[in-house]
Amino acid sequence: MANTKLETVLTQWQNLQPLAAIDRDRLSRRFTIDFNYNSNHIEGNTLTYGQTELLLLFGKIVGEANFRDCEEMKASNVGLQMMLVESSDKQLPLTQNFIRTLHRTLLREDYTVYRMLPGGVQTSYVIHAGQYKTRPNSVITRYGDRFEYASPEETPALMADLVDWYNHAEQEGKLSPIDLAILFHYRYIRIHPFEDGNGRIARLMVNYILSRHGYPMIVVRSRLKQDYLEALHRADLIVGSTPADGAHASLKDIRPFHKYMVNLICHEIENDVLFVTEKSQDVWWYDGERIAFRTPSYGKILRELRREPKATLAYLQEEIGINRSALQKLLQTLLDKHYVERDADGSWRVFITPSM
Repeated sequence: MANTKLETVLTQWQNLQPLAAIDRDRLSRRFTIDFNYNSNHIEGNTLTYGQTELLLLFGKIVGEANFRDCEEMKASNVGLQMMLVESSDKQLPLTQNFIRTLHRTLLREDYTVYRMLPGGVQTSYVIHAGQYKTRPNSVITRYGDRFEYASPEETPALMADLVDWYNHAEQEGKLSPIDLAILFHYRYIRIHPFEDGNGRIARLMVNYILSRHGYPMIVVRSRLKQDYLEALHRADLIVGSTPADGAHASLKDIRPFHKYMVNLICHEIENDVLFVTEKSQDVWWYDGERIAFRTPSYGKILRELRREPKATLAYLQEEIGINRSALQKLLQTLLDKHYVERDADGSWRVFITPSM
């Protein structure tokens, strides 16, 4: 499906190639944190953006953090790196085994889920890492109705169809990589082949396809989760509730989701272009958002905190040249926005990224 805005931003991106090594590294670091944080946060992971950065880049955690969430985040990053390695081999076709291995990497091991039924009766079932589901799965939409995914009996054949279709469509070349990635995501979600982790796998597979074809990878932001789910829901209304129909849907069938994803991809690539090209001391980036401070004092504070993590209020006041009251107010704003955090020993950590 042609899209003038998409063509424009892709051209802008291509005109920047090849990127300088420093820009590649900055983009890679930013994407690593943004993708892992958001993809897991959508599914309920409780680590903050700052905790995610410290864990993935430095192997440490500060503040209170759920052990399972930490292990999940580390496994997510291993899965991301594994996906990047797999996507780099353009001659290697997609296989079900790769998808199952990716799932096993994300979940790490089998685990038991306990549920309380009406009447106080407890039940439990096992989530299998790397294996297709053995029990039906469904979701309660925000409108209150139950939406069923493919049955355990249907799943192996539908996954075989999905992988075969992708490999054939890629070779045929009639669909653009972006259309392939969007359609794969939708078809995969309608199968929902695993008992847990399907959303995370779907978002990894979108980037597997984009990366495989030399396109910038993208992040579905958790703050926009409801828009993302609503776009899927509106496509479901057109496709219908039969899982096999969803697993073989066409681009025309999923118009609302396709439109949403194309706009998201445009926005993400636009931001990548800005991140690389815009050089301003007053522009910073945090979780995919461009932050343009109205007063240069914010930038001065952040640069000092990056340069001197143990900076005291007296030190900052002297270096920046503003009164103590104004300094405290600016610092509190940065703390409230989670752009910076302060450790128990008084050290500052800066999680917002400068544009230069």
